[in-house]
Amino acid sequence: MRVLVTGVTGQTGSYLAETLLRHGHEVVGVSKTTENVVDGVDLRQLDLTDTDALGRLVDEVRPDAIVNLAAQSSVARAWQDPVGTAVADAIVPAAVFAAARRLADDGIDCQVVQASSSEVFGAPASGVVDESTPVAPTNPYGAAKAHAHHLVAAYRAAGLRASSLILFNHESPRRPKRFVTRLITSAVADVARGRADEVVLADPSIERDWGWAPDVAEAIRLVVEARASRDYVVATGVAHSVGSFALAALAAAGVSDPESRIRVDPSLARPTDVKTVVGDSSRLRDELGWQPTVGFEDIVRAMVDADLAATPED
Repeated sequence: MRVLVTGVTGQTGSYLAETLLRHGHEVVGVSKTTENVVDGVDLRQLDLTDTDALGRLVDEVRPDAIVNLAAQSSVARAWQDPVGTAVADAIVPAAVFAAARRLADDGIDCQVVQASSSEVFGAPASGVVDESTPVAPTNPYGAAKAHAHHLVAAYRAAGLRASSLILFNHESPRRPKRFVTRLITSAVADVARGRADEVVLADPSIERDWGWAPDVAEAIRLVVEARASRDYVVATGVAHSVGSFALAALAAAGVSDPESRIRVDPSLARPTDVKTVVGDSSRLRDELGWQPTVGFEDIVRAMVDADLAATPED
């Protein structure tokens, strides 16, 4: 298949490009820059907020599937720039769906896979969510993603082949440093090198369902190849706290007495941060055979090893 992937140079986009190419698919990638492009990707440089240009690109490429991974994906940044987040995470997906619908009207069965987020659920009553859990976001990022999530249902009802993949936190050494996991592992690397004395956390009790980014990419590939047209939660089903992530990272780096190296600064906490959220991915596992392959400890170790191997300026 010819698959158009937006956000192809990001963490998940780069892993998705690799797995699609390995399985014989053609990948047309969209990015504003030429950095971190996987070999074999047909890269098209484009600012996706230029929705007219995006529509023209889709008309030109005429893909069998569009995977929309491009997003402003930081909750903290969404509070600082809610308008920009709404454009990137709600308006751009609307343009993607409109373009795919035009292809459908021309007789091309173009599938759309929209990357949603566990943040669309806000603070669920049970703490464990699946595809039937009510959408009730509690931050601007989740609200923008919820808009796109509802667009999937609207266009699917109108006959478009569309899926919303509700992605839970997924990590790897390719995770940007603005995210808490890379902030932790890079700080741990500094402690291990003697460049810092401690790791500072906003709230060590916050729990998240952390998975491995290449596993998430595999889930997306399975949905694309199945030509699926329904929603799927992509999650491990197991939660770990931010504090346990930091302790595991310090242990992986060989830092002695790791508990003494953690300091809590509540002033860094985000408003309305959800305490615990865990995903039930039974539908994805039962229907498409997906399984996570890398556990929590190994994810943390891989990220710490990458930060230790990097120069301090990287």
